[in-house]
Amino acid sequence: MRLYLAKYLGPVLLSELSAAHVQAMFTAIIRHHQALGTPISAATLNRIRATLRAALNAAMRRGLVGENAASRAELPRARRPRAVVWTPERVEHWRRTGERPEVAVWTAAQTARFLTASAGHRLYAVYHLIALRGLRRGEAAGLRWCDVDLDGRTAIISQQLQQHGGRMEVTPPKTPYSARVIALDHTTVAVLREHRRRQRAEAACYGPGFQASGYVFTNRAGGPMAPDRLTRIFRELAEQAGLPPIRLHDLRHGAATLALAAGVDLRTVQEMLGHSSIVLTADTYISVVPELAFDAAEKIAALIMKAGCLVPGTRRRRRRDTGKARKRRNTRRPPGRRSRAHPARQIGRPHRRDRAGPR
Repeated sequence: MRLYLAKYLGPVLLSELSAAHVQAMFTAIIRHHQALGTPISAATLNRIRATLRAALNAAMRRGLVGENAASRAELPRARRPRAVVWTPERVEHWRRTGERPEVAVWTAAQTARFLTASAGHRLYAVYHLIALRGLRRGEAAGLRWCDVDLDGRTAIISQQLQQHGGRMEVTPPKTPYSARVIALDHTTVAVLREHRRRQRAEAACYGPGFQASGYVFTNRAGGPMAPDRLTRIFRELAEQAGLPPIRLHDLRHGAATLALAAGVDLRTVQEMLGHSSIVLTADTYISVVPELAFDAAEKIAALIMKAGCLVPGTRRRRRRDTGKARKRRNTRRPPGRRSRAHPARQIGRPHRRDRAGPR
């Protein structure tokens, strides 16, 4: 509202607002960012339009305008960036050219390397929690000890910390589905117990001025930890570990992809992340997990090779399994074993020696 809508559309009367005004606004925004050398993304443009469209829909319900001028604005289509895995080949290409994906995740080995390298840091527990349980950074910053049950191995995500204009404020989770209860594994419980012990030792050393804020992750004075500071520290730790760059939010993406690679079902991953729809979870993460793609590729190849009578992985043809051959194979008797017909079927039939005739 402050950066775009009020700036460009503020002088226009609501009753006179037209699609031409809206289109001119977006043209001016694009040119302004190009002049600054910071091109604006299609996703940001679409979010600006969504905000304006919601406001004009409210105006239509009140009878202030007859149509929604924002609905007719033409914008480039926003494409959701796909996360890619930092494979050895992609890491080598990044080191050689400096080119990096827009959204990337670490492999299991790279994640373990980061956690091992940062284990001595006072905020190690927050990165461990995000990497294994997929919390958003605001959810991790807003986590309180009263929401954590270490004996029951659960944590309740009921709020988040956000920064606005340099100030921090407590807000509800991103969506109603983001308010959730997450399960904690034994390793994470042990890490949080050690973090609490260290936090209490810091409070004792700090003295009377320590702020008992009740948050799990705090600064040295006991106050809540700013989400932006968590991001800066994460970037420094990743660089010190010699790992390819990712965002702190990509650590959450990595938790989801590693969970799927470990065989966790999609519904459980959806609940762990707090997604409103399982379609969102599948659309975002299924394509990132190579194990699932390899498994699907092998199944498709096996089906086609079987239909073409080829042995999978070779160009040799299988022996065609005809009906007569299958029947002959199923009725084949072990050597040295004679079949015996049911006694009722032998009534009135000559013995084999009798059928053979005189010798």
